[in-house]
Amino acid sequence: MAIHNTTGSWGETQATTFLEGKGYEIIEKNYRHKHAEIDLIVKKNKTLIFVEVKTRSGTGFGMPEEFVNYTKAKLIMKAAENYIYAKDWHFDIRFDIVSILILSSGGINIKHIEDAFS
Repeated sequence: MAIHNTTGSWGETQATTFLEGKGYEIIEKNYRHKHAEIDLIVKKNKTLIFVEVKTRSGTGFGMPEEFVNYTKAKLIMKAAENYIYAKDWHFDIRFDIVSILILSSGGINIKHIEDAFS
């Protein structure tokens, strides 16, 4: 497995633990639709939240959340549309980013950006 895939999986595990600690219910992980993948689908109250997790080990090329560009957001929204239809969801939805920066000290910095795009 490539290092970026290992880092990505590790980041998704960290994001899952972080969100559960904030009271979110994990509904699904790594939901795929055509060429898109939604890292986490979570729920809080009556809101379904589609979460993109970005993990980086440095900021030389920018912060992790800056890697969710217009094209990536559109793919996530298209996959979410399919999920909503398949599950017959009729309540609120939201698109979040969980940004994870691995610090040189070995620690991590997690940032949860609610309503990151729409």
